[in-house]
Amino acid sequence: MQEDIIRSVLDGRDTLALLPTGGGKSVCYQVPALCRDGICIVISPLIALMKDQVLNLQKRGVPAAAIYSGMSRREIDILFENACNGAYKLLYLSPERLLTELARVRIQRMNVRLLAVDEAHCVSQWGYDFRPPYLRIPELREILPDVPILALTATATAEVLEDIQEKLAFRKKHVFRQSFVRSNLSYSVLYETKKRDKLLDILKNVPGSGIVYVKSRGEAKEICHFLLQNKINAGYYHAGLSTDERNNRQAEWIDGKTRIIVCTNAFGMGIDKPDVRIVVHLHLPDSLESYFQEAGRAGRDGQKSYATLLYSPADADSLRFHLQAAFPSIELLARVYQALGSYTQLAVGAGIGETFDFDLPFFCATYKLEQSQTHAALRILEQDGWIALSDTAATMARAQVVASREAIYDYQLRNPQADAVIKVLLRAYPGINSHFSDISESMLAQYAKIPVENIRQVLQMANQEGLLLYEPQKDKPQLTFTHERVSSENLLIDHQKLAWRKQRAAEWVERAIHYAETRQCRSQLLLSYFDEPESRRCGICDVCTGRNKTEVSANTFEAYERKIKEVLLKESLPPEEVLQAFALKRHEMVTKVMGYLLDERKLVLREDGTLRWNTD
Repeated sequence: MQEDIIRSVLDGRDTLALLPTGGGKSVCYQVPALCRDGICIVISPLIALMKDQVLNLQKRGVPAAAIYSGMSRREIDILFENACNGAYKLLYLSPERLLTELARVRIQRMNVRLLAVDEAHCVSQWGYDFRPPYLRIPELREILPDVPILALTATATAEVLEDIQEKLAFRKKHVFRQSFVRSNLSYSVLYETKKRDKLLDILKNVPGSGIVYVKSRGEAKEICHFLLQNKINAGYYHAGLSTDERNNRQAEWIDGKTRIIVCTNAFGMGIDKPDVRIVVHLHLPDSLESYFQEAGRAGRDGQKSYATLLYSPADADSLRFHLQAAFPSIELLARVYQALGSYTQLAVGAGIGETFDFDLPFFCATYKLEQSQTHAALRILEQDGWIALSDTAATMARAQVVASREAIYDYQLRNPQADAVIKVLLRAYPGINSHFSDISESMLAQYAKIPVENIRQVLQMANQEGLLLYEPQKDKPQLTFTHERVSSENLLIDHQKLAWRKQRAAEWVERAIHYAETRQCRSQLLLSYFDEPESRRCGICDVCTGRNKTEVSANTFEAYERKIKEVLLKESLPPEEVLQAFALKRHEMVTKVMGYLLDERKLVLREDGTLRWNTD
C-alpha cells in the first residue's frame, strides 16, 4: 500500500494512512521528500524515534535534522536557519516545538512541500494517547495553505480515523487502510499464578529472539536476573538507564548478542527487528491499542511467531485500581502545578516554550509529594495542555564545529590536551563541521586516553572560546511549559472533560479485560476492535487450537455459525429448535458451537429461554 499512499501525496492530496506496526510508515513521507525540491516537515512526539530516523537518513546521504525538547535556543536557531537555506530534505519537529513564534517565522521562509504527522492518533481525544499540542497543527495551514498533510498511525478505530481527518482540517477525506490481519502470529492468553515459572517454560520451548514486557523498572531488572540465573541470555531496558546503557542494550539485542530483552513499554517504538519470535506480557496492558502495538513486534518477517499474555484475575483488579489512581483530585493537580513553578523558578506569566531538566524523585522528595500520584497529575496537566513531558529520559551529548581550520589549528597548538580531543572528534564524526552530531563522551575518552570528566571540560572550554557548539549529555527527562505559567488559583481544569476521559479510560480497561477473559478467537476479537468485524478465525490462537482439540475445526465452526445466524435472524428460537436445522449426527457439534457463540456474545439467551442473534 506504500506506493498508493506515496502517489496520493505526490498528487497533492491530504492523506491518512493506517499501517500496522512494522508496516513501513516512514517510507511514505521519506520517498515524496526525495522526489521533489524543498523540505518535508515531520511532526512526531517520539524523540528517540526522531533521532534514530535522522541518524539512519544521514548514513544514507539524506540531509535531515530534528528539533525537540531539551535543545538550547542557539542550537534550535541554527537548525531552523539551515532548514530555511535548504540544507535538509526532512526536518523532524516535536509538536510542542512546532508552533513557537521562532518556528512559525522560520517555517514561512522554508520551501515546505509536505507536512507529515506521525502518530496521528495523538490528535484525537477519542484515542488512547491524546496530546494537546497536536490540536494546533492545523494552524500551519494558515502559513502553508497549499501543502498537503500526510497523517500516519498504526492503531486507530474508525471513530479515531474520522476524528483525525476533522482535527487536521483535511480538505477532503482520504484514507488508506491496511488490514491488521497477522496470519503468522499466534495470540494466546494463559491463566497463570506462577508467572515466572511459566515464562521460563515458554522461553525454553520457543527458540529465537524475544521481548518480555513488564510493569516497572524494578521488575524489569528482577525478571532479567531470574532468566540469567536459569541460563537464558537476557538483558533489561527501561527509561531510567543512561543513554549509553540503553543504546548498548538495544544494539546487543538487535544484533542477537542478547536473546531476550525484558523491558517496560519505553522499549520497542520504531525498532526494526524483523525476527522476533516471541513477545510475552507478564501483565495486562490498560488498552488493546497498547497490547496490539507491543504484541505486533513479533514476526515482522512473516515467520511463525507468538504473542502470549500471562494472566490472572488479580491483573484485572490491579488495572481497575490503577485507573482510579490515574485521575487524582483537582486539589492535587493545583498543588503539583504550583510546585512546578517553584521547582523551575518561573514567574507567573512567563515560561511558554521553555524546557527544563526534570527529576521526578527529587521533585517529589523536595515538595513532599507521593511519586505515583504526582506522575498521574503530570499526565493530566499534559493532557490539558499546560506542560509536555519528553518520551525519553536522556539525550546524548551533541556538538558542531563552527570555527575555521586555521582557528582550530591555532587552538590545538595552544592547548595540548584539547589537541587530542579535537583530532578524535573530527575523525569520528566527519559531518560535525556542517551540522550537530550526537557524540559519545565515553568513546572520545577511550580514544583520546583522557578521563570522561576531562573530555567534558575540554569541550566546554572550546564552546566558550567559540570553536564549537557543545550540548552536554542529559540523563533527565525534559519538561516543557506549553502554556505561560499561571497562579495555581488560575489553573483551569475542565472537570467535565476530565470525567469523560476517565470514562473512556475505564472503557479501554474493560475491553482489555474482556480480551483476556473471553473464549473468542483472539485475532478475531482484536480485528473486530479495529473495525474488521468480518475477519475469519485465525485457527492458531489458544482459543482456536483448544476448539480444534475438541474436533470443531475453524472451517466447520464457520459453516455452522453461518447456518445458525441465518436461522436466528428470521426469529428467536429455543436451542432445540435451532438444532432441528441440522442433521441429527451434527447436534453434538452444533451445541458446542452455540456455546462458543454465547461466550462471544454473538448469541444472546433471552429471559424466555430462546436464542437470538446479537445485531447490536
